[in-house]
Amino acid sequence: MSEADRPKVNAARGATLAELRAEIDRIDAEMHARLIERGEIIDRLIAVKNTQESGSAFRPAREAEMMRRLVERHRGILPFDTVESIWRVVIATFTYIQSPYTVHGDFSAGDAKVRDAARFHFGFTVPLAPHQGAEAVIAAVAASKGDLGLVSAVAIAGAGAWWSALESAAAPKIIARLPFVERPDHPASLPLFVVSRPIVADAVANEVQCWSLKISGWSANAARAVARIAEYLVLPEGRFDGAAILVSIEPKHTLAEFRNALVGAGASVRSEALVGGHATRYMVAPGGAAAAPKRLGAEP
Repeated sequence: MSEADRPKVNAARGATLAELRAEIDRIDAEMHARLIERGEIIDRLIAVKNTQESGSAFRPAREAEMMRRLVERHRGILPFDTVESIWRVVIATFTYIQSPYTVHGDFSAGDAKVRDAARFHFGFTVPLAPHQGAEAVIAAVAASKGDLGLVSAVAIAGAGAWWSALESAAAPKIIARLPFVERPDHPASLPLFVVSRPIVADAVANEVQCWSLKISGWSANAARAVARIAEYLVLPEGRFDGAAILVSIEPKHTLAEFRNALVGAGASVRSEALVGGHATRYMVAPGGAAAAPKRLGAEP
């Protein structure tokens, strides 16, 4: 009898409570053994890649794809929130073992949601450092070897155009957007950008490109013109009709389209700089695997 068949046989013959508990104990032991085995592989990975000397071990492209596969294969009564949180802690902790890092968070708009998001996605083993303002987060990341920063992906009243600090070639860049799996009932639903010092090219998820633009002639008409093309954050900058914009360009659109829409609405682009990228946003129905997942920005 195979291990896979044993629970079905027990159910078919009317397993006793003791037998069912024994099955649970067996599964728990196997799960623990697989985590130990994963750790042994990570130990070999460190030796092969010399990760301790090469900066951050964070791989946003791989992590995003792992979370998507998790959604697609999940089934049964266990809530997807639980499954996702377990996997996030496993991934983040083993990444930390490969190369220790700290997560820096902007708590200027309140700490509860940021702290919840950080702990959900990175667990409690990874240190969490609070800061007041996105600029302080970016500065801490820039001064580190491989730390990560969490900054809001939505507008915060009174905040400056923090993304301007990402424009130089050596500056940290946006490398991910959290949560990896979006749904209306997500327990850590606060939209956050993850920033890090530039990492190796094959680790980057750049399906969505993030651009920092300086605009002249910003107006309500310009806002309407670009709203159909891309998501963006905008703040007044410089002269009375100037604006600083962080725009996220999905694969089905281009920066040229965004720029042309601005020009058509009477605005002009004074400067532009690529400040990172992230995986395409991945939206599922409430409950996680209850409906077919949809990658936002993909053609219907």
